[in-house]
Amino acid sequence: MSRRYDCSTASGRSVGLDEAAAAVRRGELVVLPTDTVYGVGADAFDRKAVSSLLEAKGRGRAMPSPVLVASADALRDLVTDFPPPGRALVETFWPGGLTLILRHRPSLDWDLGETHGTVAVRMPAHPVALDLLARTGPMAVSSANLTGRPSPQDCAAAQDMLRDSIAVYLDAGPTEAAVASSIVDLTAATPVLKRAGAIDVLRLREVVPDLREDG
Repeated sequence: MSRRYDCSTASGRSVGLDEAAAAVRRGELVVLPTDTVYGVGADAFDRKAVSSLLEAKGRGRAMPSPVLVASADALRDLVTDFPPPGRALVETFWPGGLTLILRHRPSLDWDLGETHGTVAVRMPAHPVALDLLARTGPMAVSSANLTGRPSPQDCAAAQDMLRDSIAVYLDAGPTEAAVASSIVDLTAATPVLKRAGAIDVLRLREVVPDLREDG
């Protein structure tokens, strides 16, 4: 049965984080707040757990899960190339609502879906998420909704959709933004905005002037 913890109190947050981290280590799913919307997460290196995440959302392998990290330093162990535009974007917008698509290290023992050698990675700007990630390491995290349903800004909406497929719900109240993160693809010579979201294209172009929009 799912357990939900009120992270607005010090005791609820402490117990909730302990329980969530333990659940992730057991290969179970947790729902956590981010600065954009609530996400459902699993150990990024647990193939069965990531498969369960996609199944819980009703999502196929053709839509692989992004990865959340606790710091920009984690990128060194995950990606093969980190071009200057990516460094500039991270320095300006991390932690925050920006996801970067990069080439991941071929040696990594994970299966996030059909990624074609890439990973979509973000450092969220939410203290509860960052505390959990510091305990677990990189997590596969996707919006905590059933595919085709709105991404939830509060824990109750996530629980209404995902129910007992989740071991632990971390409830930190409504999230700051109603939109998902912006996604920039850095795997080609020219950065490409794949999804407009929390950070608009004009702000991104202040940092990466040659950014082009997909399509």
